[in-house]
Amino acid sequence: MAKIRIGIVGIGNCASALIQGIEYYRKKPEHEAVGFMHWDIGGYKPGDIDVVAAFDIDSRKVGKDISEAVFCPPNCTRLLFGDILKKGVTVNMGRILDSVAEHMKNYDEKHRFVLSSEKEAGMEQVVDILKRSGSHMLLNYLPVGSEKGARFYAECALEAGIGFENNMPAFIASDPVWEKRFSDRRLPVIGDDIKSQLVATIVHRVLANLFRNRGVKLHRTYQLNTGGNTDFLNMLDRNRLASKKKSKTESVQSQLGVERLSDENIHIGPSDWVAWQKDNKVCFIRMKGSVFGDIPVELELRLSVEDSPNSGGVVIDAIRCCKLALDRGTGGVLYSPSACFMKHPPRQFTDEEARRMTDDFIAGNRRK
Repeated sequence: MAKIRIGIVGIGNCASALIQGIEYYRKKPEHEAVGFMHWDIGGYKPGDIDVVAAFDIDSRKVGKDISEAVFCPPNCTRLLFGDILKKGVTVNMGRILDSVAEHMKNYDEKHRFVLSSEKEAGMEQVVDILKRSGSHMLLNYLPVGSEKGARFYAECALEAGIGFENNMPAFIASDPVWEKRFSDRRLPVIGDDIKSQLVATIVHRVLANLFRNRGVKLHRTYQLNTGGNTDFLNMLDRNRLASKKKSKTESVQSQLGVERLSDENIHIGPSDWVAWQKDNKVCFIRMKGSVFGDIPVELELRLSVEDSPNSGGVVIDAIRCCKLALDRGTGGVLYSPSACFMKHPPRQFTDEEARRMTDDFIAGNRRK
């Protein structure tokens, strides 16, 4: 079966973990593979993916082969597979727009973006690269707060006639206007904001759903995260966090049913950037509620994970579902995969429901 050809915007830690992971799992038999909800999706295995187009704005990555660029600073994720053969895919200069926070220039270059002096790509150039590369879809890995950038690359995907996977918290799939545009072109879109395999928000969602199912009244909760990658450094500018906080908060609130918490009783968001943590994320969750007889109950949890690889398996599942939709001629938002793989899909379900719906979609029993 033909491989899946993808373009990627933003060759940061998440893209690095994804690309290393694809190479890692090419050599793994199924019985030794860990980290996937689905090993086979419509005949596509994790190793059946090739990156054929790439865009970034950092001088240390632009112009390099993708096999080299994934290891360039400020990337700091853990090494999964260091022996990536040269791909013959050059990282192209992208469009900066709002993708770089002003405060980052005050930090050491090893921690932040260093802008390339190359001329920024226009839409016509990006679309031409995507078409010539034969990309089936474009993955958006831009930094949090890149609202203009997300819309620019979504527009490029539409113009190129390919699918779009929005892995960051700008609202494309969950915006009815964009949904209609992709639907009219019969092009699939999955989004918004990737939900990692086992990390803060998915654990918080499951706990919130557990409270509800067991009749526990949740009074207040918080989720605080620290990390040392560019994502956390970027988010020190709280003005860039509106969509991110909305995405994370709605993801947890959706599990509480009709009795949602007031804004003052729920706080979900990053806490601080700690350089030495690098790509390690440490999450603190605290939940206060009451059980039978109005007796108080408190839950505290600390979770430590390598942040970027945590999303790799989920992204690979989403890529393969997007390709299935392309094979079937299905356009518009893929509601089931979006609910399963993303924090802010157009329609929220419990994770168990979303998983069942996605399995039905993969089997062909559900159109979207």
